[in-house]
Amino acid sequence: MSHQTRLLGRLCVPSFSCPGPDLISPHLTSRNQLPITMMLHVSSPFSAAALLLLASTVAAGTIDSFISTERDIALKGVLANIGPNGTKVAGAGPGIVIASPSKSNPNYFYTWTRDAALTLKALVDDFMFGNTALQVYIEDYIHAQAVVQTVTNPSGGLLPAGTGLGEPKFNADGSRFNGNWGRPQRDGPPLRAIALIQYSHYLIQHGEQERVKKAIWPVISNDLSYVGQYWNSTGFDLWEEVSGSSFFTTQAQYRSLVEGAALAKSLGVVSCTGCGQAPQILCFLQTYWNGRYFTATINGNTGRGGVDANTVLGAIGAFDINAPCDSLTLQPCHSRMLANFKVFVDTFRNPNLYPINSGISPRSGVALGRYPEDVYYSGNPWYLITLGAAEFLYDAAAQWSKQGAITVDITSLAFFQDLYPGVEANRTYKRCKKTGAFRQIVDAAIAYADSFVEVVQKYTPTDGSLAEQFLKIAPGTPLSAADLTWSYASFVSMAHRRGGEFPPSWVFGESTTLPETCAPGSVASTYAPATAAGAPNVTIGCTSTVLFVLNATTYYGENIYLAGNSTDLGGWDLGSAVPMQSSNYTAERPLWFEQIPLVAGTTVNYKYAREEDCGQPWIWETVNRTLVVPACVENSTAVLLETDEAWTGLLGTGGGC
Repeated sequence: MSHQTRLLGRLCVPSFSCPGPDLISPHLTSRNQLPITMMLHVSSPFSAAALLLLASTVAAGTIDSFISTERDIALKGVLANIGPNGTKVAGAGPGIVIASPSKSNPNYFYTWTRDAALTLKALVDDFMFGNTALQVYIEDYIHAQAVVQTVTNPSGGLLPAGTGLGEPKFNADGSRFNGNWGRPQRDGPPLRAIALIQYSHYLIQHGEQERVKKAIWPVISNDLSYVGQYWNSTGFDLWEEVSGSSFFTTQAQYRSLVEGAALAKSLGVVSCTGCGQAPQILCFLQTYWNGRYFTATINGNTGRGGVDANTVLGAIGAFDINAPCDSLTLQPCHSRMLANFKVFVDTFRNPNLYPINSGISPRSGVALGRYPEDVYYSGNPWYLITLGAAEFLYDAAAQWSKQGAITVDITSLAFFQDLYPGVEANRTYKRCKKTGAFRQIVDAAIAYADSFVEVVQKYTPTDGSLAEQFLKIAPGTPLSAADLTWSYASFVSMAHRRGGEFPPSWVFGESTTLPETCAPGSVASTYAPATAAGAPNVTIGCTSTVLFVLNATTYYGENIYLAGNSTDLGGWDLGSAVPMQSSNYTAERPLWFEQIPLVAGTTVNYKYAREEDCGQPWIWETVNRTLVVPACVENSTAVLLETDEAWTGLLGTGGGC
C-alpha cells in the first residue's frame, strides 16, 4: 500500500463543525441517538481504505513488504490444501478443504467443517475483491458440502433431525470419520452458512437468483435449521476440548440467522426455519460478560478461568464496518470487546507463561496462544491467534474511522490508556484536527496491530510457511501441524483488513433490541438433501432416539465403541461402529454414552468393544445384548429409551507406547 494512499485518508472532511477540542457530548452515543458526525460519515464519499488508514503514520517499509509477499504465499498455501488439485493433499476430494498435509504428530489430514468454512469465507472475500480465479474453488466447496451434509456419521444423519450436521470432521474424501472425538460441535453449520450467504448475494447481484434459490439455498437452509433447533444445546468448544456453551459459536449462530433471514427475503422463499430465534441468541450472547471480560465457555465444567482467544476470534467473525460500536452484536470496537482484548493479551504478557514475550513493551504486540491453561503441545503461541489480534485492531480502527468518533467509557478506559495515556473516560473524541486525540488513537491502534504482525513475521520461516504453532521459548521454532490451512486463511483475512478491504455489511440498520425476557428456545425443523447442488437423494424411515449408557473403567487412550447388527450400528464392522462419548466420565462413575436414532420398531442386537492403544487388538464384550426400538414420534429428537449397562468381559491394559 502506497504512502500516498495513507496520506489521502488524513484529509479533514469539512462537513461538520467541531463543538470543542476533539470532543462531542458523551450522551449522544446510544444506538437510537447517534452523534451527527457518525450519521454523516456512514455515507462518507471517502473509500473504505482511506477511512481505515485515516490517521496512519506507519511508514511503508519492512512490514508492508512482508505482508505483500506473505499474502501471496498464504493464498497459495490455502489452495495447496484443497482437493482435488491441491499440491499437498493428494487424494482429497473436490472442494474438500484439508486442515493440514500433516499425517502424523499430529494427523490433521482431515476436513473440519469449521476450519473449511472459515477458509472459504476468506476465499469468498478475496473473490469479491477481484480474484475471480477462486470461483472454481467456491463452486467445488458448495458441491462437497451438499454431499457431506448427507453423510451419516457418529453425530447422526441429516434425516430426520439434522443431528449429523454437528459432526466436526470427515475423512479427506468426505466420508465419515469414525474415531472418538469431541462431538457435536455446533459452530460448523453457522460458519458454513455465513460463507455461502455472502457468495449467494454476489450471485444474486449478477443475475443468478434462481440458481441460488434452487441449488445453494437448500444447503444454507439445512444449516440455519440446525442453528435454530440446537443453539441452546451444549456442544464442544472452538478448540474441541470442553463441552458447554461457546461464545465463538453463539456469535456465529446469531450472525448466520440474521443474514439467513435477509437472504430468504431476497430470494422470496417462504421462510427461514429457525431465524426467529435470533433475538434470543443475541440475548444469550450478552450473558458471557463477567464484568471484566467475556468468559469463553459457560454452562460446562471447563476447569478454566475463561480467558480465551475464542472471544477475540468471535469478534472478528462478527465484524461489520458499518455497525455502531455499541451494537449488541459485540463488534471489535465495542467497549466490552476492547476491555476483553486487553485482558486476553495481557494474560500472555506473563514471561512465566510465555518466555518468548519477556521484555516486550506493554504497548507492543506479543505472541498469543489459545488460553493460559493450555497443555496441547505444552501450550504454545498460534500464528492464527496472533494474526487475529492484529485483525481485531484493524477492524476497530476501521470502525472508528468510518464513524468519525471514538467513545471511551470506564469499561474500555484501560485499553485506550495503552494507546493514548491522556485519554479520559466518558468522553467521545471526534475526527477533526490532524493532530487531535482521535487521530493519535487511531494511529496508535494501527501501529499496535502492525506490531502483532511483526511478531508473526519474526517467527515465520524464510519460505513463508505457517504451521499451527511456534515454540513459546526462543528461538520460536514452528511446531505441531505444518502448513495449517487456517493459519494461511487468517493471514489472507488480516491482510484484507489492513488494506482497507471489508466484506459487505450484515448488521442491517440498528442492532436488534433484546427481548423483554431472555429465554432458551428451539424450533423443530425439517431437513432435506440439497440435490440440485449434487447431494444424493437420501431418505429415512421414522426413527426413535435411544440413549446408550455404559459404565466401563478405561485407561487414558482407550476408547469404547458400540457395534450391532443394524446399519446405524455398523453392521458388526468395527470400522463403522459408533464411538461412545466420555465427557461425563468420572472416577466415581466411569460413564460412556451416545444418543443414536434407530429405525422404530426394530429389534437390535449389539455389544460394546474396547479400542486399545498402541495397535493392540480390540477387546469385545463377552455378552450379547438386545433391545426393541420404541415406536417413533414424528419430528421428535427426544430420548425414548435409555439403557444403563455395565461392561462385561476382559479389561484392557495400556501398551506403553
